[in-house]
Amino acid sequence: MKEIGISTEYIALGQFLKLSDCIDTGGAAKFFLQENEVVVNGEPDNRRGRKLYVGDKVDIKGHGVFTIVKR
Repeated sequence: MKEIGISTEYIALGQFLKLSDCIDTGGAAKFFLQENEVVVNGEPDNRRGRKLYVGDKVDIKGHGVFTIVKR
């Protein structure tokens, strides 16, 4: 499990994908989410604006499992 640190209250799923090196640019988030299975806290979610908070767990098929931590 990999940890992604944030210094704000939350991070959008699209920004998270960039921070976790799943995508190179923010613009690629929409297409990435259409083609890849993303599970947030056990629930499938493909909204790039989904707010992720400290403690949330994100499972991206083929990329790994990530936990949001406070930086």
